[in-house]
Parts: sequence; C-alpha cells; structure tokens
Amino acid sequence: MTTLAETTKRYARPDARALVALLLVLAVVAAPFWAGRAELRLFSEFLSFLALAVLWNLLAGYAGLLSVGQQAFVGLGGYALFVLCAHAGLSPYLAIPLAIVAAGALAAVFAPLLFRLDGAYFAVGTWVAAETVLLVFAMIPALGGGAGMSLPAASVKAIAAGKELRESIIFWLVTGLSLATLLGAYGLLRSRAGLALMAVRDNRLAAASLGIDIWRTRFVTYVIVAAMSGGLGAVIFLQKLRISPSAAFSLNDWTVMVIFAVVIGGIGRLEGAVIGAILYFLLREMMADLGAIYLIVLGSLAILVMLFSRKGLWGLVETRFGWSLMPTERKP
Repeated sequence: MTTLAETTKRYARPDARALVALLLVLAVVAAPFWAGRAELRLFSEFLSFLALAVLWNLLAGYAGLLSVGQQAFVGLGGYALFVLCAHAGLSPYLAIPLAIVAAGALAAVFAPLLFRLDGAYFAVGTWVAAETVLLVFAMIPALGGGAGMSLPAASVKAIAAGKELRESIIFWLVTGLSLATLLGAYGLLRSRAGLALMAVRDNRLAAASLGIDIWRTRFVTYVIVAAMSGGLGAVIFLQKLRISPSAAFSLNDWTVMVIFAVVIGGIGRLEGAVIGAILYFLLREMMADLGAIYLIVLGSLAILVMLFSRKGLWGLVETRFGWSLMPTERKP
C-alpha cells in the first residue's frame, strides 16, 4: 500500500517541480494582463519582500552572517536611483544598474570593518552602520533632508507614458530582479562556491583546513547580497515615486520583518524563505487592521516555531514528507 510520504514524493520529482515552477512564472509575468493596479502593487511588494528574504537567508542561513543592517543597502539603492535621475539626468533604466553597483561598493567598504566582529557584535555593528547611513542622508539638504524627495516628472515619463503601462513595466522589473535573486541563489548554492559557503557556515575550522578562504567567501557573499538589495531598493522606490530617510532605511520594513519571515519559514533553506514570505503576507493582509494584536500574533508565532521546530515550518514539512523543492545538498 502506498504511503502518504511516497505519494507526496512522487509529486516532488524534478520534472514535476520544473513544470509547476514554469507555470507559476508564466502566470506571474502575465499578471499585468489579468490583474488591476492595486493587485500589481501588492504582487510587486510581495516579490520584492520575497527576494529580500532569500538574500537575508543566503547571508545568515548559509554564510553565517547575522546582519540586522540590510536596510542600509535597500535605502542606498533607492537614493542612488533618485539622485542619478534628479541630479545627473539619467534614465531610471540606467540608474538601476548603477544603484546595484553603489550598494555593492558600500558593502565592500563596510565589510573589512564589520568582519572584525563576530556573532552578536557583528549584528549590532551592522545595525549601527545602517543607522549611520540614515543620519548621513537625513542631513543632506540637496536630498530634501529628513523630508526626502520626489522623482522628477521627466524621469517618471521616461519609464512609460501612461500610468497603466508604467505600473506594468515596474512590475516586470521587480519580477525580473526577484527571479534573478531566487535562481541566482539556487545556482550559487549548487556550485562549488556554494559548497564552500555551507562548509564555512557549518565549521569554519574544518573549512579552513580544506583550503577554503573564509574571509573571501564571506566577503563576496556579503557584497553580492548588498548589491542585489540595492537593486531591489531602487525598484521599490521607483514604484513609490518618493523617498525619505525614514522609509528608505526602515529597520522594521527591510530587516525585522524579513528576519521574521525567514525564521518561521526555515533559516538555511531556500524554501523556508519562500514559505515564510507567503505566510507573512497572508497574516499581514488578514490582520493588518487589528493593530497591536497583529504584532502579538506575529511574535507568538515566531516563538512557537522556535520552540517546536528550530528548522522552521519548512523543516517540519521536509522531515514529515521528505520534500525538497530546491535541493542544495550533494549526494555521493
């Protein structure tokens, strides 16, 4: 008699996974043709949040770098786009790649200083660095100071002539960056560099004895994650058409809630970031009007998951059914 685990494994085969993933991607890409503007904005917000969750999971769950300062790179990416459009007259399409470079460059500057710290000290260091960046941007009059700035009308028109087309193009930009983030993270973890990354996470001394350059491995991961976070920040605020220091460098929006999603979904698993992001958005949409009760539910859920499953919700599914939708392990 076929067991439930055997039945579920049958539907988790590589060919079935690929087909389902392709159908989902096609449905998402075609969203501007069947969804309204409000739905497109919600989908864009979800996809950008999902990508940020995957990036933080890559940083903390695989590289072992528990950062609480990723908002620095999201905000810098957003400001880089606005500055390049407003003061340099560049098209938003050219500004987005430059925002990615700017965020990566900032990470390359921060890394030698932050990597002197470890554990909780590293986490606090990343938060202090992010707050410093916030204060710097808040004190620049040319960028509107604490009030922020709006995207110039010429830059808005450069995206697309009509509002409907503009929303669609921005949605496709978010979708492209999110898919590139997810697939890029999966490809990285399946490569030799990914094996080195996981070896560093599991046992730094053993990894070093095998000839793995721990500092370089973490440095490259940190810069890549920061660069992609900056690109996402640029597109996020391109859709909002306005930016301010408090919104761009929000600890709650771009780091705390991302950490919550990854923790309840399953840290150290790509599927965990996806499940966590979906669950967070479902809870937010259903309970956002409940005020403090909503936050209490989120906190209680995180505590329960940590008490009963350190591997997160996806860890429970993986243990029970043997599913692995995006396997990163190498079998001999």
